[in-house]
Amino acid sequence: MKRVAVVGASGGIGAALVDALATRGDVEELHATHHRSPLAGALASVSTFGGEVKLVRHALDATDESAVARFMEEIGEIDWLINCVGMLHDAEHGPEKSIGQFSTTHFERSMRINCLPTLLLGKYAQRALCNSERGVFATISARVGSIADNRLGGWYSYRASKAALNMSLKCLSIEWRRTARNIRVVALHPGTTATSLSAPFQKNVPEGKLFPPEKTAGLLLARLDELQAGNSGRFIAWDGEELPW
Repeated sequence: MKRVAVVGASGGIGAALVDALATRGDVEELHATHHRSPLAGALASVSTFGGEVKLVRHALDATDESAVARFMEEIGEIDWLINCVGMLHDAEHGPEKSIGQFSTTHFERSMRINCLPTLLLGKYAQRALCNSERGVFATISARVGSIADNRLGGWYSYRASKAALNMSLKCLSIEWRRTARNIRVVALHPGTTATSLSAPFQKNVPEGKLFPPEKTAGLLLARLDELQAGNSGRFIAWDGEELPW
């Protein structure tokens, strides 16, 4: 039986992962975090799914180190940690089509939201995951964060922040091969999912390549279920394709 934490469960993919995990027979306890949600401050909002899975909702700013440290201390030992926190655009800024559209504010916010939470979670998660026989530390990344796969350019802030995220995960996997060999560290590319993050760009997605969040969640969990000992430090797409860093 697994104890799982999903960070960023208020987004489309994060919420779908929580729904999927809550119905699995191999999950006994599920921690789900939300930033600025109606449950803010209600740390002990607990539900039981089917009389088996306990769901605990937490309010968490995953860019706040002290808050992340408290969260990891409170949830105790876990088997999987899945970080879904991320941003592509906001009300003021979208992905840059050219360097002339570059904004320092947008770049700094992209780095803070897309990369920093993984580093903070990594700093405090080892103790929580260290006793799991098949520990997983996973973060939702994106194919556009691959340097080798970049053929179109543009999207400077998002690409750079996801590339930084990927490097952070790669470094963590190398360190934990020495100090926490039971924990498999992976970056996950979910494909294009019908969420608010992708909404402005969905019209350009080829037919059959825009996934509902429920499908994406199922595919990503299948990839995590397939991980074997030694499968750490990988960048994996929703369909199992090994992506270049």
